[in-house]
Amino acid sequence: MTESSSSARKTPTPSPASGCPFGYGEPLTHEAQDVARLPAVTHGEDGLYHVHRFATAREVLKQDGVSQAGFMSESSQKGGPKMTNQPVLFAEGDHHHDMRRQTAKYFTPASVAGYQPMIAALADKLIAGLVEGGEGNLDDLSLVLAVEVAAQVVGLTSSVLPGLEKRVMSFVENGLDSQPGAAQKMGKGKQTLMQSNLAAFFLLDVKPAIAVRRRKRRDDLISHLIDRDYSDVEIVTECLTYATAGMVTTREFISAAAWHLLRHPELRADYVHGTEKERHAILHEILRLEPVVRTLYRRANEDLTLDGQTVPAGSVMALHITDANTDPDVVGDPANALCPMRPLPRGVQAPVLAFGDGHHRCPGAFLAIRESDAFLRRLLIWNDVEIVTAPTVTTNETVKGYEIRDFKIRLGQGRGANAKA
Repeated sequence: MTESSSSARKTPTPSPASGCPFGYGEPLTHEAQDVARLPAVTHGEDGLYHVHRFATAREVLKQDGVSQAGFMSESSQKGGPKMTNQPVLFAEGDHHHDMRRQTAKYFTPASVAGYQPMIAALADKLIAGLVEGGEGNLDDLSLVLAVEVAAQVVGLTSSVLPGLEKRVMSFVENGLDSQPGAAQKMGKGKQTLMQSNLAAFFLLDVKPAIAVRRRKRRDDLISHLIDRDYSDVEIVTECLTYATAGMVTTREFISAAAWHLLRHPELRADYVHGTEKERHAILHEILRLEPVVRTLYRRANEDLTLDGQTVPAGSVMALHITDANTDPDVVGDPANALCPMRPLPRGVQAPVLAFGDGHHRCPGAFLAIRESDAFLRRLLIWNDVEIVTAPTVTTNETVKGYEIRDFKIRLGQGRGANAKA
């Protein structure tokens, strides 16, 4: 291991926005851990090697000798149709690197800036509907936003029937446990349901998009895949990968961020009146505390040594992102506090490992923050927006992350805002 998880250097002292720490020791979607007391690696009774500390987790994510084992990657490759081109989330080696280089253009700051007018118009429309209705579920609004934005990037804009967001969510809500080796409750009824959901997604959303782009290419992922001679099966699989990875996670984060901002008036004021850099710093810090995907899985393709322990080839490592993100050796104390702009060691980004790291790091990280910011600032400039019903929080075993539901908010009709959009 090249980095010690028990660094002797002095931990940084947060010097964040006014009023920090906000909600000390209060992550909203999981129970806070005292990571300083946790070992870097433990070998669990489930046979997995559990990684809790930042340095070890990042080392695994950057390793060449490991492969993706989460998000149903292994079971999909064993039981699914034979494909020449594996989805980018599952692929490894030269194919993966080439695909990431080719598709990076859809997530650059310049490309995201091109989506900004569409995102702004959609956010305005959603909030106008909320004003008209007086109250509504924030998690429903965030779902529409996340799906519409991701659909533009992917190219799912030619659906023959409305309801794309429900069809996408059906794969997550009715999915399987993505932990490698987990026992699955897969009765005939559930299997039939999943097959019918996939058929509906292909026939109503993906196939029409392919047909439109075969006639005339557009600047989106589906057009790119057609140019690379992907089959229809490969295209629908890639679309499903981007849909669940991008749409579902952004939806949950917007709800988590709004929950923190509405609970802490000082933090909300700093956010609404801050520069873009300051607003993004607040969102990154919330994401550090509330990573949407809590656990990442990697399989060792060769013997590894982690924190002095040998992890044999073939073993699965569970990287606990909620722990790694609150490792005081990296983020300082108080590690479970919400402290935007906290000093971090060189090379560590503000969300820490919430977007992953290494060659499978989330490609849409910048887009996710920009669209979240566009929506949340437009929402929170209203003086009288308030929580009507605190949401319920459950765990989704397919994504290995939290689900925030029934988050009802109220917004007064036309009573003004506290900043300009």
